[in-house]
Amino acid sequence: MVNNETKAREKRIVRVTLWGSVANALLLVFKFVAGIVGNSSAMIADAVHSFSDFITDVIVLFFVNISAKPRDNDHDYGHGRYETLATCIIGLFLLFVGFGILWNGVYQIYGVWYLGKELESPGVIALIAAIVSIVVKEILYQYTNFVGKQVDSPAVIANAWHHRSDAFSSIGTLLGIGGAMLLGEQGRILDPLAAIIVSFFILKIALVQTSASINELLDKSLPKEVEDEILSLILEEKEVSSPHNLYTRRLGNTISIEVHIRVPGDMSVAEAHAHTRNIEERIRLRFGKNTHIMLHVEPKK
Repeated sequence: MVNNETKAREKRIVRVTLWGSVANALLLVFKFVAGIVGNSSAMIADAVHSFSDFITDVIVLFFVNISAKPRDNDHDYGHGRYETLATCIIGLFLLFVGFGILWNGVYQIYGVWYLGKELESPGVIALIAAIVSIVVKEILYQYTNFVGKQVDSPAVIANAWHHRSDAFSSIGTLLGIGGAMLLGEQGRILDPLAAIIVSFFILKIALVQTSASINELLDKSLPKEVEDEILSLILEEKEVSSPHNLYTRRLGNTISIEVHIRVPGDMSVAEAHAHTRNIEERIRLRFGKNTHIMLHVEPKK
């Protein structure tokens, strides 16, 4: 059965994602209209970026319902990895969008410098759309990132960064449109140039998100400082010594810990069990009550 805390967490994730998806849907329509009416290819590309945000919102809503399910006969460790998978998919979307913006910017510059093409002058509506996009997407980033950290959801945090990447893209669009309007024909190349610079920020964010989720899917151990903290928590228990064979990994929004400990050889099973319960409570107090813990007790030599 799903407990109340899990239900509350899922509800918050759904709420923040729905707000983002509604905002993205309105923005992408506004941007497409502004890009077409305002003769701005950069704004149309920005609209495509907003569309990718809308798609990732759908992905988060789909996977959070799965990841919130409790353990069952087919998933002994629960369904947390589905949230990790969602994070990976979002990161891949960011990579795709980043490369798309980079390619489009390079292609436009090549067309101007080597093919003699002329870029059309954008209209005021495109400039307004860029400003609105920056403000709205930054607000969405702050709100989504805040909720993501509170509920400890990598997928929600990744989605927050997708909001910010769209804001970065709109900044590049704003600079390009503004430069084209102020400097005339010679300044229009600022649009694709700014887009190229922004694409590198997007690609960096995407690589961080994707690599982190792939490492988790491949059962990479927790950072050494976290493992050292776990060992310290174990050694706080009197009569317990020599924690060894420590294995750690992330399971979505929680972690799994397996470790061997030693107790005096003449200690009763009941006493040893009491010590392991104390250790488990201490670790769960630090890392969350859903932390998976496996303690193997050995007699002290």
